[in-house]
Amino acid sequence: MSVREVSILRDNACTTNDMRRFSGNKEISDFTNRNQVHIGNSSEAAAICSNESGFSLIETTIALVIILVALLGVFFTITFAITYNMGNNSRAQTVAVLQQEVERLRSAKFTPGFTDPALYGTAAAGTAYTTTMNGQTFSVTTVIDNDPSTTAIDDETTVPSSGTSFKEITVTTVLANPSPGWQTAVPAKVVMRRVKSN
Repeated sequence: MSVREVSILRDNACTTNDMRRFSGNKEISDFTNRNQVHIGNSSEAAAICSNESGFSLIETTIALVIILVALLGVFFTITFAITYNMGNNSRAQTVAVLQQEVERLRSAKFTPGFTDPALYGTAAAGTAYTTTMNGQTFSVTTVIDNDPSTTAIDDETTVPSSGTSFKEITVTTVLANPSPGWQTAVPAKVVMRRVKSN
């Protein structure tokens, strides 16, 4: 057998089909039932067939680790995107609840002859209630100052509504039960002034 034929056999990993091409050579006998190649003596066969290509266990393990790291990166990115979108949704709902409360206070009467009880001055802590929108519970706090020209919050006992011509109203809305915890930074707040009018 020539060096060229041995090289071809080595490159083609000693498959049965490749052996059939050399079937005319007396030194090669093909055992198709056992997929073995016999070339002269066993050391020659071992030299030709030992160069079989394939993945070792270490190479396969390293490839799996690399794929796992890439998949974990994708997983964390998707998790972050979902959490971020949930935060955006919560912020939008918080603003919607805030807008409802502001519209309710704007529609309350504040005239020289009548002040709606919703516009009565409150203590510094304000009045609070909870409301639900789309399955989320929000806490709404309203602080009404009857005399914004002073630093203190003046309620009905200090400055009655009949003795003031304008009020400063602060409305704060926040998630009652934030989940995940970073949503505690989602409060919405508005400060507005109401002037006594006819």
